[in-house]
Amino acid sequence: MACDLANGRLEVCKDAVGGIDAVYFINYGDYAYPTDVTYVTGTDTIESVANVTSLYKYELKGTNSFEQVVNSSRENGTTFVEQTLTMTLKTQNATTHKSVKLLAYGRPNVVIKTRNNQFFLAGLEHGMELTTANVSNGTAMGDLNGYTLTFVGQEKLLANLLDCSSEADLAGGAGDVFGTASIVTS
Repeated sequence: MACDLANGRLEVCKDAVGGIDAVYFINYGDYAYPTDVTYVTGTDTIESVANVTSLYKYELKGTNSFEQVVNSSRENGTTFVEQTLTMTLKTQNATTHKSVKLLAYGRPNVVIKTRNNQFFLAGLEHGMELTTANVSNGTAMGDLNGYTLTFVGQEKLLANLLDCSSEADLAGGAGDVFGTASIVTS
């Protein structure tokens, strides 16, 4: 049967940390799913994604999270994954105002870089929607002046790991996951 387990899992070492360091937005439609996506043989790990020209990097510090919830219904015979990215951008400015507007209008695919140097591709097939953007000036001097953004996506599978362990292997060269795509930082 196709849904039978094929692996077990031993207890792992306690050497991982939580949190995310950066996200990279890809304009939805830059690649065609599934034809432009190649997997490492025998796995769900993505080896390469063709036809992406730019990844837009947002560095993150502090309280940011990426959560995935598997929803499975015996009654309906369905399973899907809800992916939620919450990120805080400090300091308001005209450029970020415009970027938030464009993120709300679109549904980007999102690469998430964890503090363990793992890279995941969220919104692989359907993209992610900016569902909430709180633009805050705070009340007290120490309050947030910036943006809190929440993106939600629904996919058939958990976000796929990418076959790289550093930004250098993510994009910019012929053998990188996104090939010769540029990483745009400003």
